[in-house]
Amino acid sequence: MNIKAILIGGFAFYLVTWLVSMVTGPLLHEGLLDAAYRAHPAFWRPELMQDPPDLAALMPRWVTTGLILAFVLAALYTRVRPVISGQGWMRGATFGFAVWVLVAALMATWTGIFNLPDGIWFWWAMEGLAMYVLGGAALAWVADRWAPGASNA
Repeated sequence: MNIKAILIGGFAFYLVTWLVSMVTGPLLHEGLLDAAYRAHPAFWRPELMQDPPDLAALMPRWVTTGLILAFVLAALYTRVRPVISGQGWMRGATFGFAVWVLVAALMATWTGIFNLPDGIWFWWAMEGLAMYVLGGAALAWVADRWAPGASNA
C-alpha cells in the first residue's frame, strides 16, 4: 500500500472536487434544482431548509466525509493503476469515469427507493461525472508524479 499516494492523491482529489463544487453549487443546487429541492423538503437536512441555509453547520460533516471518500478512492486507485493504460492524468480520468459509472448505477437503483424527481438524479449524476473524472485526473497526476508505482504507461 502506497500511503504517500493515498494521502497526496486523495487530497488532490478532494481539492479538485471541492473546486468543481464551487461552480456546480450555484449553477445546480442554488439554480437549476432549487425549485425541485423546495418541493421535497422532507428529504433535506433542516440546516439546508433554513433561509439562508446554514451551510457552516454541515461543513464539518461534508469535509470529513469528503476526505474519507477521497482517501478511499486514492487507495483504490493505487491498487488498479497498474492495469489502466495511458499517462498519469488520463489514467486517472479513466479511473474517475469508471467510479462514476458505478456511482451513477447506484443512484439509478435509489430512484426506486427515494421519491425524488428524475431531474435531481440526472443532475446529481452529471455533477458526479465532472467531479470524478476531474478529481481522478488530479489524483493520478499527483500520485504518479510524487508517489510513483507500477504502471502500464
